[in-house]
Amino acid sequence: MSGLVVREGAHRVSVETLSEAESIELLHRVLSGYRDDEDDDLLELSRLCAHLPLALRIAAERAAARPRMPLSELIADLRDEAGLWDALSADDATESEAVRTVFAWSYRALSPQVMRVFRLLGSHPGPEFGVAAVAALAAVHPTEARRALDTLAGAHLLEECGHDRYQFHDLLRAFAMDQAQHEEPADELVSAQHRVLRWYLHSAAEAGRSATGSYTLPVELEPLPHGVAVATFDSHRAAFAWYETERDNLMVAVRTARSLGMHRVAWQIPAVLAMIIADREPGSTWLSTQELALDSAREIDDRYGEAITLDDLGIACRHLFKLGQAAGYFEAASTTFREVGDRSGQARAVNGLGVVRIFGHHLDDALDDFQQALETARELSHRAFIGFFTRNVGWALLERSELDAAERTLREATQLLQDLGEPLEVAESLTLLASVLRQQGRAQEARDAAESALRTAGELGGKLFEGLALLELGRIAMADPDVGDALARLQEAAALFWRVGRLDLQAVAWNATGQVYVMAGRPDDAAQFCRRAVAAQRERGDRWQLALSLASLADAVELGGASAEAQTHRSEAASLLREFPDPEARAVHARVLSAMES
Repeated sequence: MSGLVVREGAHRVSVETLSEAESIELLHRVLSGYRDDEDDDLLELSRLCAHLPLALRIAAERAAARPRMPLSELIADLRDEAGLWDALSADDATESEAVRTVFAWSYRALSPQVMRVFRLLGSHPGPEFGVAAVAALAAVHPTEARRALDTLAGAHLLEECGHDRYQFHDLLRAFAMDQAQHEEPADELVSAQHRVLRWYLHSAAEAGRSATGSYTLPVELEPLPHGVAVATFDSHRAAFAWYETERDNLMVAVRTARSLGMHRVAWQIPAVLAMIIADREPGSTWLSTQELALDSAREIDDRYGEAITLDDLGIACRHLFKLGQAAGYFEAASTTFREVGDRSGQARAVNGLGVVRIFGHHLDDALDDFQQALETARELSHRAFIGFFTRNVGWALLERSELDAAERTLREATQLLQDLGEPLEVAESLTLLASVLRQQGRAQEARDAAESALRTAGELGGKLFEGLALLELGRIAMADPDVGDALARLQEAAALFWRVGRLDLQAVAWNATGQVYVMAGRPDDAAQFCRRAVAAQRERGDRWQLALSLASLADAVELGGASAEAQTHRSEAASLLREFPDPEARAVHARVLSAMES
């Protein structure tokens, strides 16, 4: 539930225990059609269960499964079980003992094989799990794992939460852990944890390879225990879907591995998922987990693991627009890669630093970093990095308004990435090329390139890349007299950017939407979107995008007759734009000054 609180803003609600009447009603509903008991016996059963819904449900299912046994005998059994166990906690001994007694009552009705699976599930990293993970945990065939899970769900010791997905109630998880500590050999508990953590590591590595291809740095994985079969994926989309299902478990797996001293597993899980995380998550989602991974790499003096994790932290901080911290992480990663003699890792870190520069609109420095990374990739004949870094050189040239050079470079990059079989990277390259073509006045070619990027990203489930293509299609459509298509594209783009946590790009889409409404002569709508963009960029600290949004807001409010407010926004935009020496910044600055003087 903590994940819902953190990601969705859910609120915790305390629920009281049931009244005697509600407890009896619940028992009647479960037992209806199986047996007919007196209310006095049901009341006694509900008291033994402390009027707790979960305990009542389990006890009722036990009674329903024995329709010919008098309820008084079942109650006697339950009283006998109560003598076998101490309370789960000291906070409320009566309720805890009642719950634990009912759990034990159902647990001891299981077969030994299912009891073992239940015990081991207490050590699973995370309260929700799939069949394959349970098979690894218990070292059994998936078919046997599924049967055990179905049995446990039927006994209400687990509950189904999706296709082949199950979860524990917190109290049942605690009970399973307690049973494991009392009944399971210590070495088997350790082996079970090692099996499932390595299953998550190797499955995550398969997802990373299937979803993001060759940009992820190579990692020599901790060996997979004998007999454990990892997840496999037949498409990018399947890999992404598995990651999204297992995200919380993967983060818990890092913390669990670290607590068990499995430090290589702890740093390797986020490392093999690096590009899935970068393309699909807000920077904050994995940040604390990646910091733990860095601690683990340093704990065992694994310098290569330290370098990779520093690079991952650079990406996270870059997405959070903590550009100073991001630059520090990339510089530290570059130094560490150099010290361990990994030139390809060093080139990747320098490329990452270039993206930081471009986020801050320091375009000369960005181009230098990208060209340095590309030169190293060519020396190493690293085909994947040559394709990626060539694309980024084209990106920097585009931002510098060197359109002819940008077009040549991006066409080269697109072909390289197609030859590599990197479709999502091709989609991003095509989107950048579409921007070049649009600015050259070649609208139809631009639209064709962006539509191709959108199709590719959509087929693969690459939401970030879909959003980028839609943003560009919205900009292309701004040239049309009918603004409906532009607004629709920009709205779709903003929604996708929100889904993947790229609030910076969502604000860019809002600003473009405001510009469309200015063109349509709708000042109130224009001002509304531009103000949202300004607020988001101001909070983020993105001075370049803030300047652009302020200029758009000035146009919107002036259209609505607020000339004095427009001058205020233009004055702030002009002040910000003076910080940037590139041709585009100078051109925007000139337009803002001209508007102030008119």
